[in-house]
Amino acid sequence: MNGRKSGILWLVATPIGNLGDLSPRAQRVLREVKLIAAEDTRHSKPLLAHFGIGTPLTPLHEHNEREAIAPLLARLNAGDDVALISDAGTPLISDPGLRLVRAAGAAGIRVSPVPGPCAAIAALAVAGLPNDRFVFEGFLPAKAPARRARLRELAHEQRTLVFYESSHRIRECCEDLRDIFGAKREGRLLRELTKLHETVLGKTLEEIAGRVANDADQRRGEFVLVIAGASGEADDKLAEGRRIYALLREELPPAQAAKLASVISGAPRKALYGIE
Repeated sequence: MNGRKSGILWLVATPIGNLGDLSPRAQRVLREVKLIAAEDTRHSKPLLAHFGIGTPLTPLHEHNEREAIAPLLARLNAGDDVALISDAGTPLISDPGLRLVRAAGAAGIRVSPVPGPCAAIAALAVAGLPNDRFVFEGFLPAKAPARRARLRELAHEQRTLVFYESSHRIRECCEDLRDIFGAKREGRLLRELTKLHETVLGKTLEEIAGRVANDADQRRGEFVLVIAGASGEADDKLAEGRRIYALLREELPPAQAAKLASVISGAPRKALYGIE
């Protein structure tokens, strides 16, 4: 990796669970670079130790990324190769690193991927839902009002939707999806992908919400939700529901207007309430 004026910033995908998924090329790059920027060095040390990789580590996370860019660019400009890794999966996918990549590109430094695991793509592949066109939303807002507002904005999206969610909010998120997208909307909950307790749950949002509510084991771990896009019929119902809601709101409070518009149109009530 020598003989260049500046180094390369390598974006190296790491396992999302199964250590066997760290590719030989990823292992070689992580051994040969001069420095590894890791989202959490405490998390990455055991992974690197497992493969006998002793490359020095430096932290790069959402709280220090602005300050970390200048020293990393200095190393790269001095000719050192640097690798960027996240706690799991592909760097920058719902993880820090975008500012560094943009800064490296602006400085004329080569940025090169070492592809590998990505929870969103793995989930999409095994979910059994249309995947020729999809929307990756990452993590929804943590607070319930903002989360529900975002879901109402997505309720008419006809492409397959992919979300990440934490164990702390998975139950509430599944219930919001059911209430806003409709109980019969097709979906899958993928838990602990590539790990010992890997699970694929559900056919509908109603089934997923019920399983998560009634089984504490299904609220543990890391989650990807893959949700079918709205059908043409569902989209028509939602559009009609919103039209009726807008008319009723001229005379009625929001909650009552949404309830009546839902009954008349067949659109989910919570997809209508609070859309103003």
